[in-house]
Amino acid sequence: MHHMKARLIYREKFIYADGGIREMVLWQLPGTTAERPYGLKYRLYYGLPDGTCGVLYDNESGKGDHRHFRGAEESYPFTGVEVLVADFLEDIEKVRRESR
Repeated sequence: MHHMKARLIYREKFIYADGGIREMVLWQLPGTTAERPYGLKYRLYYGLPDGTCGVLYDNESGKGDHRHFRGAEESYPFTGVEVLVADFLEDIEKVRRESR
């Protein structure tokens, strides 16, 4: 693995009318690893209006692909960016519906 830095390839932050925050950040890694064979690092976060974490998908080093949802942390089967984003947005909608 080269000692090059990860390159930011996508960053979006959206603030909902009620104060909820959605942030999606994706980095291209300089190479692949056993833990990240697809060469990406990501963090998709949705914070509730009161500041607590509603949904988080990430692949932090040492933990692999996982999500935090409804207070639980569980493994997440990464199959591609499109599916990842779709699953994340679907979870946000579930959380927002439940908190109304």
